[in-house]
Amino acid sequence: MTKLAFDTSTRLGLVGLGIMGAPIAERLREQGYDLTVWNLEPERFDTIRGSGAKWASSPAEVWKNSDVVFVCVLGDAAIESVCFGSNGFAEAGRGARMLVDLSTTSPEATLKLASRLEKEMGAKWIDAPMSGGPAPARQGELTIMAGGDPSAFEDAEPLLGNIAQNVTLMGPLGSGQKTKILNQAIVGANYILMAEILASCRAAGIDPDLLPVCLKGGLADSAILQRIYTQMSAEDFDPPRSYVRQVNKDLKSVERFVHDLGLELPLLDVAVRQYRLYAEAGNEMEDGASVSRLYQKTTD
Repeated sequence: MTKLAFDTSTRLGLVGLGIMGAPIAERLREQGYDLTVWNLEPERFDTIRGSGAKWASSPAEVWKNSDVVFVCVLGDAAIESVCFGSNGFAEAGRGARMLVDLSTTSPEATLKLASRLEKEMGAKWIDAPMSGGPAPARQGELTIMAGGDPSAFEDAEPLLGNIAQNVTLMGPLGSGQKTKILNQAIVGANYILMAEILASCRAAGIDPDLLPVCLKGGLADSAILQRIYTQMSAEDFDPPRSYVRQVNKDLKSVERFVHDLGLELPLLDVAVRQYRLYAEAGNEMEDGASVSRLYQKTTD
């Protein structure tokens, strides 16, 4: 495979300026990259207008004016639309030489869409879902779990290093998305666990704000305890750092993944059920950590 020379002269594209996409765009511009962007809701461009990124009228225009395009959208339907829907990448014909999918997309959709993209447009695909949140995205401190051809990953790795402090190739195409499902299983189950620990603290008369201070450095300490639990305890949910709809979607993917593996994992089953209950109660656009409110009725 011919090595692609991607460096700071590489023209980048980014589709998706949501909670994660907007700080990634700012970070890439700060690192000196020429960047063309598009988002389904055009008003989102206002959040990064001052960065110097260039607005495109469609995903097709992003593709045509980029060497590498990052995609950061909600899921399978959204990424298929920007690739092959009306005014999608395919309508531009030849353009970018690589697509890097930062979204949380199913492994099945990844394989299907990547095969079509390479066949019809001659472009490589790296699945590179991420973890960390908006602040790490802005600071270049994300964790990225990647899948793809090793040579293509080698080409993309320097670009990913601009937004992530930990980038790991987990295997062939789709492996990044499989790893992200496992990541979301850990995160989703811990969201519910932190909510239940907070409810237990309050019911037991223990100052909930002291718990992460007391446990810091011990075996029970974690980033989830220090960040998500403290957010829950402080009721710090506005503006949202993540959305309930996204976590719920991810946990549904966990549920399907476990089912397809033929496993029975009751702890995950409970987390999936509890989070679904909260989402379906009209909370889809609330902060993901606000699931702690599900337990307030039992302790108030």
